[in-house]
Amino acid sequence: MKQFTEEEKIKILSDIIAIKSVNENEIEVANYLRDLFSQYGIESTIVPVTDTRVNLVAEIGSGSPVIGISGHMDVVSPGDESDWSSDPFTLTERDGKLYGRGTNDMKAGLVNLALVMIELKENNELRNGTVRFMATTGEEVGGAGSKKLYEEGYMDDVDYLWVAEPSHDTIIYSHKGSLNLRVSSVGEAAHSSMPDQGYNAINPLMKYLLELDAKLNGDERKNEVLDKLVMSTTIFTAGNQVNSVPEKAVAEINVRTIPEFDNDEVIDLFKTTAKEYNEKGATIEVEVTMSLPSVFTSGKSEMVELAKELGKKHLNLDISVKGSPGVTDASNLLRDKDENFPFMMFGPGETKMAHKTDEYVYKDYYFAFFDIYKELILGLTK
Repeated sequence: MKQFTEEEKIKILSDIIAIKSVNENEIEVANYLRDLFSQYGIESTIVPVTDTRVNLVAEIGSGSPVIGISGHMDVVSPGDESDWSSDPFTLTERDGKLYGRGTNDMKAGLVNLALVMIELKENNELRNGTVRFMATTGEEVGGAGSKKLYEEGYMDDVDYLWVAEPSHDTIIYSHKGSLNLRVSSVGEAAHSSMPDQGYNAINPLMKYLLELDAKLNGDERKNEVLDKLVMSTTIFTAGNQVNSVPEKAVAEINVRTIPEFDNDEVIDLFKTTAKEYNEKGATIEVEVTMSLPSVFTSGKSEMVELAKELGKKHLNLDISVKGSPGVTDASNLLRDKDENFPFMMFGPGETKMAHKTDEYVYKDYYFAFFDIYKELILGLTK
């Protein structure tokens, strides 16, 4: 009988934290997990996404129900490492907290999913159904890994999905979409003393962005769970010296979308507005650099109810059930599922700690979620 000790759980998490999978290099995490699964007779598949980035899929059991469990292998940059109290890539325990880049977002959740799979298989505890482990690449920027898994059919037969993102006291069952656009304006350079000899690329772009900001952020449509769409212009670059009229200006925009005002409608609005400006002499081009649709489910499922009970049992917390403005791999994984599909985001850690300096996860929560995940799978396959 296999039962991972707390020391083993800490050691494996420490090994994974030491792998610097900063927006790249997920293949090392995938290889580590593949080797770990192999030690216990679990076959896994490396799913290439690019020349350097991969997903990992592993499976135990057979038949229905098929439970999809997912987490991402990439982490964000630690920033200035001198600002950290300890090495961000060395798991460090202080005051009941486990510090390190990715402890919270979301290697603690990912490791728990893998170890639960191993125990279930080793102890022959999974009597019915299938558990499909899906570790993704590139979640932090673009979601290319989850998009690949969706395209290759790994979600086609899945009956339940949860993503082990940090949210220890709240089950997230719906979230906004995320859309990134790059908008370029082309003008003609000239000396600033003779602006009429050129065309300032900034001016039409500024007007264009302000018009779209008013149209999108002023739109009154609301989702009952996710509230209104939100647009933010986050990057603006133009010009190279103060006495020259800029010949090019570029803005990057992020839009958090809702089902009532979705990605396709936003993209169409950006493009049709650009066409109107171009007909008046501007040269504005719109490029979509990322498009992840919103996830809207009812939140009413056996999985969610059982997870609430287990949260109370193992965390001694009253688990709330809410929507979120954030985005997960579910945007891609659930592209063809309806609102009745059982989905949740629930994992060790706190949303507020994601991407922070001195990122941590509570040690007790890390251990507790192992038990939650195991009992959840057994409860759904009994």
